[in-house]
Amino acid sequence: MLGIVYPIGNCLYLNITNRCTNHCIFCIRYKSKLFNQKHPLWLDHEPTVEESIEAIGDPSKYNEIVFCGYGEPLIRLDIVKEVSKHLRSLSPTPYPLPPKLRINTNGQANLFWGRNILPELKGLVDRMVVSLDAQNAKVYNQICHSEFHEKAYPAVIEFIKEAKKYIPEVIASAVELPEVDVAACRKIAKNLGVKFKIRPYYEEKYVRA
Repeated sequence: MLGIVYPIGNCLYLNITNRCTNHCIFCIRYKSKLFNQKHPLWLDHEPTVEESIEAIGDPSKYNEIVFCGYGEPLIRLDIVKEVSKHLRSLSPTPYPLPPKLRINTNGQANLFWGRNILPELKGLVDRMVVSLDAQNAKVYNQICHSEFHEKAYPAVIEFIKEAKKYIPEVIASAVELPEVDVAACRKIAKNLGVKFKIRPYYEEKYVRA
């Protein structure tokens, strides 16, 4: 099956689902079935743990393995946990582990699962990038179109707060769009006590995941 993994630089990205609770106006999945014009990421079925591990191959070749693809990885929480446990088992000590493990998420997993899933990721994940994506709920709803509607944005904020308790490094991110006040988003991240990252938007081509 094509599209389970795709390398960018020294990172290997793991694409495990097409499903997502957001329908963002800026998402590459609505523009192309190919990421970076070369990686076919639209899955014909969701990979198993075994298929995901086989697709990764030798993880020591990478600085970081990232759960990030055409869907929201934490919709497949059990796969994330089992693959992460496998990768952790390859190292004699939990930290540092070559490679590091990261999750890129929309921050709605606790809404999706109806419980706080972050304690289940403690000791498995080194870094988490949460898509804040807006300075307030109104803008978030305009550009992200979550299935959870008005519940989504406050849940993302709470998810970021909670993630700090269990994940060593948490980063809030936002896409550069005219609707998004990047300075305000940066301030929100600072007030939440996490780092901030801008994700560039390209109308025709994405160069980063």
